[in-house]
Amino acid sequence: MTEAAVRRRGRGAGGGGAARRAERSAVSFETAKYIERNIPNFEVLNEEALAIIEANAETILEEVGVNFVDNPAALQRWRDAGADVQGERVRLPKGLARELIKTAPSEYTQHARNPDRNVVVGGRNLVLAPVYGPPFVRDAAGGRRYATMDDFKKFVKLGYMSKWLHHSGGTVCEPTDVPVNKRHLDMLLAHMQLSDKPFMGSVTEPSRAQDSVDMCGILFGKEFVQENTVMTSLININSPMTFDDVMMGALEVYAANNQACIISPFIVGGAMAPVSVAGTLTQVLAEVLAGVAYSQLCKAGAPVIFGAFVSSIDMNSGAPTFGTPEASLVTYGAGQLARRLGLPFRSAGSFCGSKLPDAQAAYETANSLNMGLLSGVNFMLHSCGWLEGGLVADFEKFVMDADQLGALHQMAKGIDMSEGMQAMDAIHEVGPGGHYLGCAHTQANFKTAFWKSDLFDYKPFETWEDEGARDTRQLATSRVERLLGQYEQPAMDPAVNEALEAYVAEKKASMPDAFI
Repeated sequence: MTEAAVRRRGRGAGGGGAARRAERSAVSFETAKYIERNIPNFEVLNEEALAIIEANAETILEEVGVNFVDNPAALQRWRDAGADVQGERVRLPKGLARELIKTAPSEYTQHARNPDRNVVVGGRNLVLAPVYGPPFVRDAAGGRRYATMDDFKKFVKLGYMSKWLHHSGGTVCEPTDVPVNKRHLDMLLAHMQLSDKPFMGSVTEPSRAQDSVDMCGILFGKEFVQENTVMTSLININSPMTFDDVMMGALEVYAANNQACIISPFIVGGAMAPVSVAGTLTQVLAEVLAGVAYSQLCKAGAPVIFGAFVSSIDMNSGAPTFGTPEASLVTYGAGQLARRLGLPFRSAGSFCGSKLPDAQAAYETANSLNMGLLSGVNFMLHSCGWLEGGLVADFEKFVMDADQLGALHQMAKGIDMSEGMQAMDAIHEVGPGGHYLGCAHTQANFKTAFWKSDLFDYKPFETWEDEGARDTRQLATSRVERLLGQYEQPAMDPAVNEALEAYVAEKKASMPDAFI
């Protein structure tokens, strides 16, 4: 179904011949459907261990409690729900949080302005979204520098053109050349204009969350937004066990408007959580239970994701570390806990602590991506472009990681045991001592038999040397340039585009610039 056809059903403010002409002339780049796993989840905790962690989390909520700071309305909601509220500390009787979260959906559809790009979050599905939040960017030509709006737009274009990415993400880098109080408007507009994949809303201030809802009302139609989920946004918990008014204010806006939130503890083991895997899992569960329960107090049935951002800490330097066994164990365990609650699960990504897209980055990223696939993650933020512990969004690493996401798609298919794939005819045809290159089975299946990178060099040494002996980073630089050179903006109804730009211009004109 085309975008214009959807709008004729009531999703948007414009239409007519100009919209249809723009749509017919537009180029749409191929995007793979979100992953539907045909492989089992890897589980590290037995029933006894899960029961202990769940019981300990309930004890924390009842005896230690969580803080909801600078948010009197939240404290009143908890009082009305039966919690013990003393000052800003909220203690939940055992079972209260679990009872409240029963209204949270086990899966939901996030709609894109191109309905072919809709994603289903939950179940056996995995939705891949790019890096989020770095204030710096890096590329081979310019090195490490503060991100700009131009960098942001380039990342949105690369995400749109990346076959294996299902989602445009949110703050793929922080454009520091735009005032803090206005940059969310430019970022949202870029996602809406430069891509037709799903995207995330702003969470840096409740009014900015409302701007996100209002802009989606222009893009999709106000009624459609109230009845459907068109944004999935990241709500971080200030671990340990603190819910600030800014993030909770954004959550309140999104829940009230039926938009999805990722309730995600921000865990650096040894700093924001205990050094032990079991202790960290207990704290993660306690924080998620409280956060998801609060979302349902705001609006029962609001879509929400069990989040777990997990790293460990280097005890010598204090720097976060990534791709480690301990972080993997926490993520595997958190996946089990999320499934027992019946909630979609967010974790993993292209995590690494390296300063460059080098061997360290590759090892740590590979560990993190495979962990995400096997742990049952449903929404993977930071799936490409992450560098330097999340301080840097790297252009070359973005396309390196995006290429490797194709391997996750292939792995998730599992093993095809159909009669044709059993290949008995081929084995009979070739027999002992032969080869399979020319047999009928190979000829029928060679185009799709093996996943192939679109980036790596598989040529013989002599050819590789003749072509400049380029390493992977050099190949990635060429790919970034090629993709940006081929980019064409997806069609948008001109009336909707005009209305969005007018909204942004009016909002920006209504307030002075602020850089803090």
